[in-house]
Amino acid sequence: MTRKRKPYYPPAKTTRRGPPPAGSDASPERPNLATINLSAGAGQAGLRVGDRVRIEAAGTYSGETAVIERLSSGVIPSAVVRTESGGTRQVRTVDLAPMPRESAKARSEDRAGS
Repeated sequence: MTRKRKPYYPPAKTTRRGPPPAGSDASPERPNLATINLSAGAGQAGLRVGDRVRIEAAGTYSGETAVIERLSSGVIPSAVVRTESGGTRQVRTVDLAPMPRESAKARSEDRAGS
């Protein structure tokens, strides 16, 4: 009776590959990875629904003035704002800069002049 031979498995082809290129999902170095602003969790105090603000975040409607329509508190507080051009966007509250409040006298003069 002959003895059964032990099977031979060649080494895997992946062992001969070099390290993955930087920026790929398998690479430990990820230059395209998003960065997280840890101070965003604190939010911004003093904002209320109806306040006029300027959007300081990059992206859509950046630099435009808007009115806060809804505030949501969570891990990162955010607000839904409507811009003067009519568009809406959800923005972190740290990316909003309050506009100076108009006095009641200035608003009544604007209405009377119109």
